[in-house]
Amino acid sequence: MNEVFRDLLNQSVVVYIDDILVFSSSYDQHVQHVREVLTRLRAHQLFVKAEKCQFHQRAVSFLGYGITDSGVRMEEDKVEAVRSWPVPSTVKEEAESGGAKLRRG
Repeated sequence: MNEVFRDLLNQSVVVYIDDILVFSSSYDQHVQHVREVLTRLRAHQLFVKAEKCQFHQRAVSFLGYGITDSGVRMEEDKVEAVRSWPVPSTVKEEAESGGAKLRRG
């Protein structure tokens, strides 16, 4: 997928595995960008599921981030999930929680 959109990456397109985000600074540009993305997908015989697509949105959720015209933020439910993790009280719990394993000696 990155090869298909190589020249558009971080200019008007972000791709993560099979998720594609098209962004633009104006509505007219956005229409052009979306057309270009759909044209390239068709040319490479790649398809989208219409029920998974959202077009011309002012705010989207993408990979755990809320993206709007005013910026990018972590989605609050993701932040709250991390904040509510229990604090490990032993070295074993720390290791099991994915924390760094300390080696001495």
